Amino acid sequence: MPCELRRIPSCVSSLLVLGRSKLLHPFIGPAKFPVARRTNLSEEVELPPQLQEQLARLQQLQQTLQAVTSQKQQLEIELSETDRALAELDKITDQTPVYKSVGSLLLKSERQTVLSELKERKELLGTRITVLGRQEERTKERMKELQTKLQEKLRPASAAAS
Repeated sequence: MPCELRRIPSCVSSLLVLGRSKLLHPFIGPAKFPVARRTNLSEEVELPPQLQEQLARLQQLQQTLQAVTSQKQQLEIELSETDRALAELDKITDQTPVYKSVGSLLLKSERQTVLSELKERKELLGTRITVLGRQEERTKERMKELQTKLQEKLRPASAAAS
């Protein structure tokens, strides 16, 4: 008799239910924290839903920061390549043949046309890097604020356990 596979709805697939309403998040693991007054070291209680949401938001901010930082680094590399190309074009005269890459082809082009295209590209890359830098800073600030809030909410439980 063949096994029956059932499709899990996308809204449910990110969480797995363990026992009685204990949720296991695929990235953070079981949502639990130590009880304020412990009689047994292994005794644990579920995090309140608000803390679970804040932890999920913190993780989302970390992923956003990683993506923004990666994009910014890629654009900085492209900007450096554009600067090198501009430097090479400055060394030659208008009579020197210049080729530019279009898809998988190299096409002969005018030096001045390529220069203006590269300068425009450099300006666009600079603007995008600046925007990503601001987004990176805002994300870091939000993460720091959220971490502080979470630490304040979790501190009373750990202080009472001492």
